[in-house]
Amino acid sequence: MSYIGSLDQGTSSTRFMIFDKTGRIVGHHQLEHRQILPNAGWVEHDAAEIWQRTQEVISEL
Repeated sequence: MSYIGSLDQGTSSTRFMIFDKTGRIVGHHQLEHRQILPNAGWVEHDAAEIWQRTQEVISEL
């Protein structure tokens, strides 16, 4: 059977989902990452943390 994996990098989390050929979700995993707020109205993220979360959500499935 064939599957499609989809990675969603959002503002507050990284999510990975796997779909079957009919579009049904067969698995998903999501992890949050820190929001760094250096000034009012600013949001920054740690690229190394995002990369780590990316590897973790994919490995989990």
